[in-house]
Amino acid sequence: MSFEQNRLQAEHFGASSGVLGAAQRNRVLRNTYALLALSMVPTVLGAWIGVRSGFSFFSGSPFIGIIVFMAVAFGFFFAIDKFKNSVIGVGLLLGFTFFMGLMLSRLVGHVLGFSNGASLVMTAFGGTAGIFAVMATIATVSKRDFSGMGKWLFVGFLVIFAASIANIWLQMPALMLTISALAVLIFSAFILVDLQRVVNGGETNYVTATLAVYLSVYNVFTNLLAILGIVGGDRD
Repeated sequence: MSFEQNRLQAEHFGASSGVLGAAQRNRVLRNTYALLALSMVPTVLGAWIGVRSGFSFFSGSPFIGIIVFMAVAFGFFFAIDKFKNSVIGVGLLLGFTFFMGLMLSRLVGHVLGFSNGASLVMTAFGGTAGIFAVMATIATVSKRDFSGMGKWLFVGFLVIFAASIANIWLQMPALMLTISALAVLIFSAFILVDLQRVVNGGETNYVTATLAVYLSVYNVFTNLLAILGIVGGDRD
């Protein structure tokens, strides 16, 4: 076989591999979007049950509540990662999103206490959907690599997390508003980074990809809702 024939076969093999790689990435991305959409169902169900039942997660002791919440959340994270390649992982992810819906119910119930509460919830939902659409579009079409933002975003997350813990005792509305505004920006950027990692083939498992994107979407929504409740809540 001549050198030219070897080169042509190598080029053909490389092209086929590239197409296959693109197909795999697209499949992971489609599955991520589908599972993310499905995860909204148990989230809404959990929030509805929590609002209807008056669910409260250690409201009398916020510090203990945070510790228990983190223990449950990280337990889910560990289990989801362990079973991410099976249907059990999908079930665990949906169970986690139900749990997060329960955790969301206190904020939703508070906002629904306003006379315009339902419209505030829908506005937060629409704003979250809009942010997600913009970030997903940028992640898909942009040639720029945003992966370098990850470490700075993580630092920003740690800062706002520490500030949020401190504000449990400080109870400063201005600080809460600032934290929420920064959280919307940081987690919006996380959506971009996480989705581009899937688009570029850096994330090959749609279950863990969905978990990462879900957490960012969840935090964008909750912080948008908190902002709207602070600045737009109407008690009349």
